[in-house]
Amino acid sequence: MPRKVSLEELNRLSVDQFKEAPKYPFCLILDNVRSLNNVGSVFRTADAFRAEKVYLCGITGTPPHRDITKTALGATESVSWAYAPNVETLAQELKQTGWIIAAVEQAEGSVSLDTFQPDPHCRYAFVFGNEVTGVNQTLVEQADVVLEIPQFGTKHSLNIAVSAGIVCWDYLAKRNKSLP
Repeated sequence: MPRKVSLEELNRLSVDQFKEAPKYPFCLILDNVRSLNNVGSVFRTADAFRAEKVYLCGITGTPPHRDITKTALGATESVSWAYAPNVETLAQELKQTGWIIAAVEQAEGSVSLDTFQPDPHCRYAFVFGNEVTGVNQTLVEQADVVLEIPQFGTKHSLNIAVSAGIVCWDYLAKRNKSLP
């Protein structure tokens, strides 16, 4: 019968070790995310999947804040992050340095996440938008690819933190998992 392992047996990196460890070539961009709990959850996901960075844009809250800290469980200390007031400007700057901008949104011409094949030699910036209005249209048009998570129920969308977890897992499952 399986036995749960203890926290000590998990052999997780310390915060200092995490900061020095190589990261996978992707970042997460949150644009106008209202829920601070969602922001904290995305930090925790970024830590779990060793993302290069989290960018917080527009009205998205920034650490330190108790609601972010509550769900991040310390990931705001391990994950590199920055605030950028304008997501379109940030996306342009990232594109100029070779990043692929991937908006996660329901849009005409989107690529279903299950058929998306990331190039293992490229760096990806996955953009998640506001909980109600999603990724803004200007950024959807500016993106190199628009990814849509297939859904089969009655609801029109997933929670942003859930979407970030799905996209990160899918990305790492499909690319060569060896760290840079």
